[in-house]
Amino acid sequence: MVTGAAAGIGRATARLYSAEGARVVVADIDAEGARLVADEVSGTAVVLDVADEGEVRSLFEACEGAYGRLDVLVNNAAYVPTRARARDVEVDDWDRVFAINVRGVILCIKHALPLLERQGGSIVNVSSRAGLIGFAGHSAYSGSKFAVRGITEAVAREVGRQGIRVNSICPGSVNTDSHRARIRARAEREGRTADEIIHTEHIATAALGRWVEPEAVAATALFLASDGASAITGEHLKVDCGK
Repeated sequence: MVTGAAAGIGRATARLYSAEGARVVVADIDAEGARLVADEVSGTAVVLDVADEGEVRSLFEACEGAYGRLDVLVNNAAYVPTRARARDVEVDDWDRVFAINVRGVILCIKHALPLLERQGGSIVNVSSRAGLIGFAGHSAYSGSKFAVRGITEAVAREVGRQGIRVNSICPGSVNTDSHRARIRARAEREGRTADEIIHTEHIATAALGRWVEPEAVAATALFLASDGASAITGEHLKVDCGK
């Protein structure tokens, strides 16, 4: 099960899991995008608002109906708001960030556990480098991603004896269409070029001299769900090209 799987990190993860032999439930609020990815990976598309418990419950019922089991949940769905100083934060935007990025994660975990408990499995939560370091102008997003790390550690300690491992990934700047769109909008507001922002903030500051491709995050999600990570739980892996 991959949420937010219609594009970016989620799409890359669905593709990689499928290539490794998994049967994938592709969940996203973007119905057309989910269908396209599901067709590509021969998976099952489900339209989902992760903040709606009724829809989340139906998602896991659909998973059980299609495949009879669940082995891995990747909580990737997220909302990234426009930069805003704390004094300028819009409460509605703040609530949307936490509804999707935090409530959505715990709802998916809640309804995944009855399936995972049958045979054990893995939960991979996508946090962020902003969940390790609070970034100016991103109090809502950073706060939500710090919360994902806390949920990860707490649930890992609750369900370990049932053979369920829970870990998070903390990606840095990822080269996705949505991130590029946010950079273009910011560049227009600030009278700069998108290329300048990408180079100065995402490439020049990274030890590897590049930003993260979604496939690299997907590979980490694959590792955390694999037998190679069988002794890893409650952990947070930073994937940021050494920024």
